[in-house]
Amino acid sequence: MGENNEILEAVLAEFGKLAAIPRQSGHEQAVSDFLRDYLSEAGFRVVQDEVGNIIADAPATAGLEKAPLTILQGHMDMVCVAEEGYDYDPQRDAIKLLRDEKYLQAEGTSLGADDGIGVAEGLYLLKNGDKFPHGPLRLIVTVDEERGMTGAIHLDKKYLEDAAFLINCDSENWDELTVGSAGNVTINFERELQPVLPTLPHAFHIGLRGLLGGHSGERIGDGRGNALRTMALALLALQKKGRTELASFIGGKARNAIPRFARAVLVTELSQADVQAVLEEELQNFLEDYGGVDPGAEFTVQETEMPAQVLQGEETRQLLRLLTLLHTGVYAMSPVNPGLVETSANIGMMEMTAREVRVQFLPRSAIDQKVREFSLQAEELAALTGFKAVIGTPSPGWKENKDSRLAKIMAETFAEQNGKPMKVETIHAGLECGWHFQKNPRLDIVSIGVTTTDIHSPREKLELATVEPQVRLIMASLGKIAKL
Repeated sequence: MGENNEILEAVLAEFGKLAAIPRQSGHEQAVSDFLRDYLSEAGFRVVQDEVGNIIADAPATAGLEKAPLTILQGHMDMVCVAEEGYDYDPQRDAIKLLRDEKYLQAEGTSLGADDGIGVAEGLYLLKNGDKFPHGPLRLIVTVDEERGMTGAIHLDKKYLEDAAFLINCDSENWDELTVGSAGNVTINFERELQPVLPTLPHAFHIGLRGLLGGHSGERIGDGRGNALRTMALALLALQKKGRTELASFIGGKARNAIPRFARAVLVTELSQADVQAVLEEELQNFLEDYGGVDPGAEFTVQETEMPAQVLQGEETRQLLRLLTLLHTGVYAMSPVNPGLVETSANIGMMEMTAREVRVQFLPRSAIDQKVREFSLQAEELAALTGFKAVIGTPSPGWKENKDSRLAKIMAETFAEQNGKPMKVETIHAGLECGWHFQKNPRLDIVSIGVTTTDIHSPREKLELATVEPQVRLIMASLGKIAKL
C-alpha cells in the first residue's frame, strides 16, 4: 500500500469512528464525549466547554514553537435525512457506510461527511503531527452548526484571540478555496391549534415525493422544487374544487435542506377521482416550472381512515396562506459576482401535532441588512396569519479579506501540488467563519473541503480521490506558515 492510500485509509478510519456515533444536530453529547476522551488519550490538552465544543491543542514541531498558532476547525453534528420508508432513528442508529472505488456513501441516509470528514482530517493531522513540520496547532470541533451554529456562537473568544490563522474544513470541493460566505437567521413560525370534529364524508392521504432536495445554500440556485410549497399549492387547489378539512400536513427533514417530500391527510366532499384530477393538474403546473431540473416529482392519493380531528377552516386558510406567501428559493443574485446567489430563503421543515404546528424557515444573504429585513417581514407575516415568529440570533456573513496571507499560501501550495490553479470564491452557504471573524477580526481565515455531492440528502457522496490531496495541502501549508 502506497503512502497516498495510507493517508486515505487512516482518515476514513477516523471518519468511521464518527459515523458509528449518532450525532444529529442538537444531540451531540455522545460524540462530544468521544472526542474529548479520544484526544485526551492520544496525549493532547483538551477542553470540553459548556455546550460541548471540543478544543484540543497540539505542540509545535521542535524548534518551531514561536511560529503562529493555526486553528483547524470543523463541526461534529450532521443533518440526518433518510430515504422515504427507510428504517432510521437519527438519535440511535449508526450510519451504515457503503464504499466503492470512487465514492463513500451511506445506506439509505445522509452520509455526514458534512462535516465528519473535516473532523476526521483534523484528527488525523493532530495524531500524525510528527510527519510534517508545523507550528502550534489547535483543533476546534463545534456542536450544532447545521441547526443554529450554537457551538460557534458560544465558543469563548479566548480560543480564537491567540491564533493568527484558521482553516475551516467544511466546504464541498477540494479545488475551491472559500474566502467568504453568507449570513443567515433561523426563524420558526409556531401556532397552537384548536381542532374540531370532521364533518365531510371522505378521508384521503396525499403524498408528494421524488423531488431532488439538497442543501439550501449550495443547491438553492439550481431551481429545484420545494415539496412544502408545492403541497400547499395543491391543497389550495383542492379547497377551490370543493369543501375540504385538513387533518395533518408534514414534510421536510431539516431547516437547511430543500424538502424532498410532504404528506397530508384531508377530509373532503370530493371523490378520489376528483382529488386525483386536481393533483394531476398541479403536477403538470409543477413540471412546467421545475421539470427541467426536478422531473421526478410524483403525487399519490389513497383513501384512509377518518381522522378524529381536523383543523378549523380559518386555521387551515392561515397555514396555507403562510406557506404560499413565504419566499422560498432565490431572492436575488449577486450584482458583483456573476452566477452567485446573493439572497435566498428556504421553507425547510413542517411539523404538526394535534395541538401545534411549526414551520422552519431559513433566509440567507451575503448582505446582513437583508437578513434583518427577512426577520422584520417574518414578524409582520406571522401577525397577519395568526402565527408567532420565533427568531434566532442572526449569523453574520463573512466578507472576503483581499490581503489574506493564508489564502495566498494555500492557493500557491495547491497550484504547486496539482499543476492547476485553485478556485477562490465566496459562497452562498453559511459557515461558522462569520462568527469566528466577529470574535477576532484579526484572524486570517479560509475554508476548504474534500469534494462531496448532494449533502443533506440520502444521495450524499464523498469523492475518495480528493481526501489525500486535501490532507497534503493542509500539511504543506502548515509547513509554510511555520516559516513565517
